[in-house]
Amino acid sequence: MFDYDYSPAEKDAMDRLSKWYSGDIHDSMEALGLWGHLDGISLLGTLADGDVVCGPAVTVLFEPSERTGEPQDVYHNAIDNVPPGGILVVDASCAAGSCSGELMSTGAKTAGAAATIVNSTVRDLAQVRALGYPLFGTAPSPVGVTGKKEPMKSQVPVTLGGTTVSPGDLIFGDVDGVVCIPRAHLVAVADQADALGKNEASARDRILAGEKLQAVWPV
Repeated sequence: MFDYDYSPAEKDAMDRLSKWYSGDIHDSMEALGLWGHLDGISLLGTLADGDVVCGPAVTVLFEPSERTGEPQDVYHNAIDNVPPGGILVVDASCAAGSCSGELMSTGAKTAGAAATIVNSTVRDLAQVRALGYPLFGTAPSPVGVTGKKEPMKSQVPVTLGGTTVSPGDLIFGDVDGVVCIPRAHLVAVADQADALGKNEASARDRILAGEKLQAVWPV
């Protein structure tokens, strides 16, 4: 099993970030001069209303391949070794084909993964949704990967939607999309998100109490 040996401060930051939503987190990153949005990737599996996924990245990189017979040993190994609550982040954009569907999602959920993020199409959405698994991708497609591409590397930096994700970075996903928080900035982003969230909660309460929006925001 992959182990990132997070410090107590990092673990606390991850727990605090899990209480917000992607808009809060990305606003907080931008306030610090950072960018973490995985552009073009959205929820295609399922999340209950208001739920989020928040966990460490386990990465997989696909490369073009003409081999047949579903040669996915590297991907299977990553799934089997995901830490509890980890999030599989897969760059399979090198060729057409859906590398994740019912079986990959079932294996990931059984192994303890919180979600799978794929920079490519995904499939078997009815079955994945029935499983209750948060699968993210660029679009649905029934096309498979055999003879087109295969996973060649894991636990290496991958780039999704213009954002580079390294193993151990924090991945946050919800109905609005996916954000990557670099491990080196976990505590700073959590601190900023707490401050932003406090301001937004105050503004919401004031609006509900009858104050005009222009008088309330920005705080």
